[in-house]
Amino acid sequence: MTFEQFGLDSRLQQAISEMGFTSPTPIQQQTLAKLLTEKTDLIGLAQTGTGKTAAFGLPMLHNINPESKTIQGLVLSPTRELGMQISKDMVNYGKHMKGLKVVAVYGGARIDQQIKDIRNGCQIIVATPGRLVDLIERKAIDLSNVQITVLDEADEMLNMGFKDDLDFILDKTPKTKNTWLFSATMPREVAQIAKRYMENPMELSAGNKNEGAENIEHIYYVVQGRNRYAALKRVVDSNPDIFGIIFCRTRAETQEVADGLIKDGYSADSLHGDLSQSQRDFVMKRFRARSLQMLVATDVAARGIDVNDITHVINYNLPEETENYTHRSGRTARAGKKGKSIAIVTSKDLGRIRDIERIIKKTFTKGSIPTGVEVCERQLLHLVNKLHNVTVNEKEIESFLPKIYDELADLSKEEVIKRFVSEEFNRFLNYYQNQPDLEEGASRGENNRTSRFFINLGELDGLNRQSLKDLLMDFSGLEGRMLFNIEVKSSFAFFETETQFAEKFLNLNNDELFFNDRKVSLELSQKKSREGGNFERRSGGGGYKGNSEGGYRGGNGGGYKGGSSEGGYRGGNSGGGYKSRSSEGGGYKGGSSRDGNRGGSGGGYKSRSSEGGNFSKPRVSERSRERSN
Repeated sequence: MTFEQFGLDSRLQQAISEMGFTSPTPIQQQTLAKLLTEKTDLIGLAQTGTGKTAAFGLPMLHNINPESKTIQGLVLSPTRELGMQISKDMVNYGKHMKGLKVVAVYGGARIDQQIKDIRNGCQIIVATPGRLVDLIERKAIDLSNVQITVLDEADEMLNMGFKDDLDFILDKTPKTKNTWLFSATMPREVAQIAKRYMENPMELSAGNKNEGAENIEHIYYVVQGRNRYAALKRVVDSNPDIFGIIFCRTRAETQEVADGLIKDGYSADSLHGDLSQSQRDFVMKRFRARSLQMLVATDVAARGIDVNDITHVINYNLPEETENYTHRSGRTARAGKKGKSIAIVTSKDLGRIRDIERIIKKTFTKGSIPTGVEVCERQLLHLVNKLHNVTVNEKEIESFLPKIYDELADLSKEEVIKRFVSEEFNRFLNYYQNQPDLEEGASRGENNRTSRFFINLGELDGLNRQSLKDLLMDFSGLEGRMLFNIEVKSSFAFFETETQFAEKFLNLNNDELFFNDRKVSLELSQKKSREGGNFERRSGGGGYKGNSEGGYRGGNGGGYKGGSSEGGYRGGNSGGGYKSRSSEGGGYKGGSSRDGNRGGSGGGYKSRSSEGGNFSKPRVSERSRERSN
C-alpha cells in the first residue's frame, strides 16, 4: 500500500515523497483511510516510533485552509522537545502549501516572541498545556475557530498532572471541532478525557492496548542493589556499538549515573528537569548528532525524543508506573528497526517484571551479566572488526608511510597486529581481569569483597538512613552507591562498603571527627544476626535483647535492652545497662559501676536504677552537663 491510494492533497504527497516516505505504517494506514474522508472524533492507540505524527499531521494539513490566517488546528504535547519535533515535522509535510504557518508555543522560551508569531497569523498551533493556558489567560490567543484538536501522548500529559490544564483548554475550543486522541497506553484517566470531550469516537489501534512493539527484545539482569552501576558498565562495555538511553527514576539519580559514566571515560550526558532549557537543547543536539553515545534521562525529560537508530534502552531502575515501561522501550526499534530494552533489577523487582510482561504481552529473557572475560572478548572482536573495515585515505597517508614502515621494520606482521590490538584491549583487560561476578547471589556481605562497619551514631542523634548516608559521604568522599545495607538503631548504626574502602573509614578515627559535639567512632563489625547471644558480642554472655551475661560492647554483664543484673551498653563491669532494669551500676557509655552517662552517678541513660542520676541530670562536671544536655 502507498500514500497515493488515500487521495492525499498533492502538495502533501509531493513533500512526503521528497522525504522518502513510500509505504504508510499500520497506524497511518488506518487514520488516513478514515480522517481524509470523514469528520469524526478518533482514538488512536500506537506505540512510540510507529509514525503517529504523520498519522494525525497529514490529515490535519489536508483539512485546513492555508489561505486563512485563523488558528484551525491545535496539537497539545506533554513536553517542549516533543512539541518542537511535531512542529518541525508539520512544517516539512506542508512545505509546498503556500501561506502555511505552524507556531510552536512552550515554556522556557520568550512568551512575547510567541505572542508576536501568533498575532502575525498562523493555521496550526503546537503547544504544551502550561504555556497555552498562560496565553489564553493573557487573551493572546483565539481558539474559537479550531476545527481539529489533537491530544498527543495523552497518557503522559495526565501522568504529568496536566488534567486541569487540558480541561481548561478544551473548554475554550468549539464544541463542533473534531478531537483526535493519540496514546501509547489507555489508562482510566485517558478514557475519562475521551468520554468527556469526544462524541462516539472511532478507535483505531496498531496492536493491542499498551502492547509493546514487535521488534524489541526485552532482557532483564538480576543483581544486588549496590552492584547496579557496575552491572550497567558491563552491559555497556559488552555492547561496543551501543547508542542508547539510560532511564533513571529521579533527577538526582540521573545526574549521579551520568557523572559516574563521564568520570569513567564514557561518552554520556544527562537530561532532566534541573537543567535549564538551553542546557537541555545542547545535550539533545549532541545526542542527535551522535556526539554522545549514551543519554541518561528521567521519564519526563525523555518524552518527545525522536532520534533514529537507538540500539538500546536501559532501565537503570524500573519506572514507578508500570505503563511507562512501554514509553521507555518505544524509544528503540523505531521505523521497523530492531532494538533491545534492558532492565537491571534486584530480586525484589521480579514480580514487577511479570506485571510488565502481562501489560506489553511480551516475554522477558533473563540474561547473565557478562563476565570480565566475556567483555574483553567482545571488545577485542569489535576492535578487530573496526580495524578490518576502516577506510584508508591513501592520498593523505602516503607521505607518512615510509617512516612508519621503517619504524616497524623489525616487527613481523603478527607482532604488528598484536601491538595495535593490545593498545586498546589492554585497557579493558587491566580493569576486568580481577573483577568479581555480579550475578545475584555471587557477592554477599559476608565475603571478602565487602566490609561491615559499626558507627556510634543513630536515631538519638537525629539521623535516619538517608541522612546517615549523606554524612558518611561527606566524611569519606565516596559516592552514595558505595554505601549500602545501612541499618540505623537508637544510638548506633551499621553500614557496608566495598572492602577496598575499609581503610578509608578506619582512618577517619584519626581525624577526630565530631557530629553535634559528639566524637564519631567507626569499627569493623563481623556478624549480622539480630537476635540471640551472638549479635556483635564483644565479651561475656548474652547479647542484643539477651537475658544472660555480656552485651553489645558491654563489659561482663547484661546486654543492650537486657534484663539481667550486670553489664550494659558500653557499660562498666557491673550494674544495669542501657534501658536496663537493674538496681545499680554502669549506664549508657558509663565508665564504672556507679557512673551514669558520661559522668552521672548511679543508673544510666533511660535506666530505672534505684540510685544516682540519669541522662538529663548528671552530677559531675560542667562539661559533662553540657554534653548531656
